[in-house]
Amino acid sequence: MNASSMIRPKRFVCLCVLILFILPIVNGDGARIPPDYEVPERVNHLIQVALEELGNGRVRGTTKYGAWAGDPYGQWCAEFLCWCVDQTDQRYGTGMLRNHYPNYRSSNVGRAFFISNGRYVSRRGKMNSVEGGGRQWFKDADTYMEANAYIPQPGDWMFMTWLAGVNTDHVAMVEYCTREADGRIMVHVIDGNNPTVVARHVYPLDDNRILGYGTVHDIADWPLRYRDRNVKVTLLQKKLACLGLILEEECDGVFGRKTLSALNAFQLETMQWKRATGIADLETQQALNVACIQKLTNDHSGYLVTDDDE
Repeated sequence: MNASSMIRPKRFVCLCVLILFILPIVNGDGARIPPDYEVPERVNHLIQVALEELGNGRVRGTTKYGAWAGDPYGQWCAEFLCWCVDQTDQRYGTGMLRNHYPNYRSSNVGRAFFISNGRYVSRRGKMNSVEGGGRQWFKDADTYMEANAYIPQPGDWMFMTWLAGVNTDHVAMVEYCTREADGRIMVHVIDGNNPTVVARHVYPLDDNRILGYGTVHDIADWPLRYRDRNVKVTLLQKKLACLGLILEEECDGVFGRKTLSALNAFQLETMQWKRATGIADLETQQALNVACIQKLTNDHSGYLVTDDDE
């Protein structure tokens, strides 16, 4: 880590400290855990492209990944992954960059991309202040998520902090996970700039340096509140529109005053709360689901609101 990295908070700084501090001391030689979700072919292509870069890194102080991103001398963990996505798109015509994966260089921008697209899971099961805040739950679950409950899937991007903060210092791509003989789960990743070349590394699932995962699939939900902007807000608004609490044309993905007023009305009138919170938590989102199903059952002229509408 150099001094200039510390005074440039907007740069996505992949801190290169002593290797014994950064790298885990476990091998992760256990049995592979089969993915819980189908791995898209485009993700398999992406992982293969990343594996082809193993051992590549700085040449006379520069990297081709940084050069591709516009700064050949810069830190390059995010640049490496974005470069891999771009190369996959060029080879296979997949169109993932800026659509399924972010293109970025600055701290937290990559994680914010996944949150905006409704595909983020906090390792602790609770999003921090930068991520938006609030406990998460797996889709269609009745209870909140526990810490370390999500086993990352191939192609997920793992966001890390080296100094126990809330901002992202490093990003890596999950290749697979293993279960050790003692029951521990290890996350196997491919990353750049850790410390000097593209390499495979292994981290315990409960490593407190892991902040969370930008996921390939829509895995989890979280509380929605005033001023949020993401695809999950759009789905919330569609449910409110289904109940006649806002207009369909107001489903814009921005949790503004009209959405707040509609949600408050729902909590007071339908959920019969004494005081509206204006926060779409687990209980509120479940109640919205039930109310929409009941309305559509009784009114076949309505439209069906599903997660696929995102």
